[in-house]
Amino acid sequence: MSEPSDWEKLQAFAQIRLKRPLTPEELQQLEAFYRANREAIAIKAGDLYQTMAHSTGILFENAVAAQQQQNTMTEAAANQGVMQIYSLDTTAAAGATEKVAQTGVADNLTSLLTVLDAFYNP
Repeated sequence: MSEPSDWEKLQAFAQIRLKRPLTPEELQQLEAFYRANREAIAIKAGDLYQTMAHSTGILFENAVAAQQQQNTMTEAAANQGVMQIYSLDTTAAAGATEKVAQTGVADNLTSLLTVLDAFYNP
């Protein structure tokens, strides 16, 4: 035997509460109430799904906006780095390069002696 439908359960509940069979008018009122509530539940479920879809859309919009903002910040930081590199003073850069290229004091003294020797012994 199959399980009774919601409509049959509602009719049985109403008859138990009233302790008598339902009149045709009461059945009509009960059916109208049952249909209205079924439609209301369906409408509320539809509203819930629509709200969830809208919220998910906003979530994705915010994620895309955050990613675009992060890309903009990354590009700005890279541009700042390039601008700093291009704005270095060339003489300061040459001095720094020379300091890096120097290998020690002995080489400097040897170079100085070679220059002095070239002046005194032509």
